[in-house]
Amino acid sequence: MMTCPIGVNVAHAARLLREGKLVSFATETVYGLGANALDVNAVARVFAVKNRPHFDPLIVHIAERSWLPRLVASWPETAERLAAKFWPGPLTLVLPKTTLVPDLVTSGLPSVAVRMPSHPLALELLRLADVPVAAPSANLFGQLSPTRAEHVADRLGDQIDYLLDGGPCAVGVESTVLLLESDGTVRLLRPGGIAMEEIEAVIGPLCQPSHTTAANNQAAPSPGLLPQHYAPRTPLVVVEDIAKLTSPERCGLLTLQPHPAAHRFVAAEVLSVSGNLTEAAANFFAALRRLDAARVERIIAEPLPNRGLGVALNDRLTRASHD
Repeated sequence: MMTCPIGVNVAHAARLLREGKLVSFATETVYGLGANALDVNAVARVFAVKNRPHFDPLIVHIAERSWLPRLVASWPETAERLAAKFWPGPLTLVLPKTTLVPDLVTSGLPSVAVRMPSHPLALELLRLADVPVAAPSANLFGQLSPTRAEHVADRLGDQIDYLLDGGPCAVGVESTVLLLESDGTVRLLRPGGIAMEEIEAVIGPLCQPSHTTAANNQAAPSPGLLPQHYAPRTPLVVVEDIAKLTSPERCGLLTLQPHPAAHRFVAAEVLSVSGNLTEAAANFFAALRRLDAARVERIIAEPLPNRGLGVALNDRLTRASHD
């Protein structure tokens, strides 16, 4: 299989984006598949390459807050406080959109999801391109998110125009998504790279979503809300007590820390020997990829502590294991 050029030529990648081409690039969360967000034809190609349904909106990436007036129709004081604290970083804000943003980007919704990545190569790319970039994860829709350049090349390398190699993603899980409603309510749509506790320390309690899963074929307010998402090709099951499994010999194991029953599995992946959830998040998708490639019949995953980044990781496991 032929693959796209891979390198670190940021100026070339920026030029391609301005020309309506597709560029995959590293962010601190996962690798994105980028297109000029204001070029509807380029955005349409993102959906086609990913085989992504048009009812799943995209996140628009910016390099400077001065770009916001092109994209969002209002910028409340709460958004300013959040951006001052967490941008650049893995936080996405959903706000009313301007007419400049194509409806395809937002799945026809009146709101747009915006974030400013903190990866230095991503910021340089955005500044040189001088256009907002719509960039979902650079994978086939519903599959494991890529956290290294080789993950992108393996799945999409023959369908994109350039792969900007920024090394392994430091955060390793997608951004946290917040909806800022007109009445001042801030609603958590998707847990992610910034823990809910950190956000609530800045703006107070978040409103929990009335549901965390979007219905199929209906536009979702945020990416990553469909019932099955972030999934390996190998069936995955979340098991509370791994020690009680009777026949794990043909299975792979995913745990936070080393498990005494790991020797009973064909393959085992430990996310953090010390139990550090930040390290676990950075290793999460790469570990699942290795288990997916191990030719096991099933992946058995142990739930993580439901705090901090563990909330986001448990969300990903739940969606990956959906029947």
